[in-house]
Amino acid sequence: MTRAAVFGAGSWGTAFAMILEKAGTETVIQGRRAEIVEAINERHENPDYLPGVKLPDTLRATTDAAEALQGADFVVLAVPSQTLRENLTAWKPHLPEGAVLVSLMKGIELGTTKRMSEVIAEVAELPAEQVAVVSGPNLVGEIVRGQPSATVVSCVDEQVMDRLQQACHVPPWFRAYTNPDVVGVELGGAIKNVIALAIGVAQGMGMGDNVSALMMTRGLAEISRLGAALGADPHTFAGLAGMGDLIASCNSPLARNRTFGEKLGRGMTLEEAIASTKQTVEGVKSAESVLELARKHDVEMPITEVVVGVVHDGMAPAEAGVLLMSRSPKPERYGV
Repeated sequence: MTRAAVFGAGSWGTAFAMILEKAGTETVIQGRRAEIVEAINERHENPDYLPGVKLPDTLRATTDAAEALQGADFVVLAVPSQTLRENLTAWKPHLPEGAVLVSLMKGIELGTTKRMSEVIAEVAELPAEQVAVVSGPNLVGEIVRGQPSATVVSCVDEQVMDRLQQACHVPPWFRAYTNPDVVGVELGGAIKNVIALAIGVAQGMGMGDNVSALMMTRGLAEISRLGAALGADPHTFAGLAGMGDLIASCNSPLARNRTFGEKLGRGMTLEEAIASTKQTVEGVKSAESVLELARKHDVEMPITEVVVGVVHDGMAPAEAGVLLMSRSPKPERYGV
């Protein structure tokens, strides 16, 4: 039987562990907090992140990283992206030989501007063939209520990709598609968080659907331009890991980055918005690293620029809107 260890007992880590278990993959969750681990083992519930959701009776949890990793074929990483390097460094001595490390994270590392798969390969000293990515329009609140969803599994090794697809494919509830374009899949997941923040700010200011459509499509253009500069397949951004994830994150009140942006648009400070938010909002940190990555490659990303301005530099949301709408006229398609 295929075995998986999921590191991170937050909402998406727990939900993906459910998916793996229901697909027939023997799964254990590694969590930091003993009370959550106990609740998963004894009550089959994660009360802090998925209250009221019944977890599979066979799903186990532990605080012991070494125990979780014993015999694991897949090591699934679902921690905040900016903590990955430190956490994985601590777990590295216990990694089973030959295990595939799987990223559920949607971020770009601050300082290095590395994608999560690059951080994993560097820290764990693994070839690209042993690093995979899962990304797509996966709103946890809908998945755990049994609503249909789909995701994209990506790896440069086709056999690894196919094995992971089988390990998390649960028809008709959860479908897994494959795409070998790791760069494109990761960029789509990371940058859509920044665009969702921008749309949330606009919604918080009372803007309507025209603005949302404008920001979403021009946001997709930014993702595509950076993707082209980094060698991604442009078709990826028209799929689940690109446009699909962007639509879900920008439209749904369940999406963390959009709802965080709404708070800023209604006048909250960054500190107030963070204090009122329980879970990690990846776009807040990644906006800076995405912009740095774009500047390294001379890619123009105006929406990302104003998000950094609003979130980190004290720019007023109204000023950000004026800046975007006052830019010089351009062709709709450029820089790709």
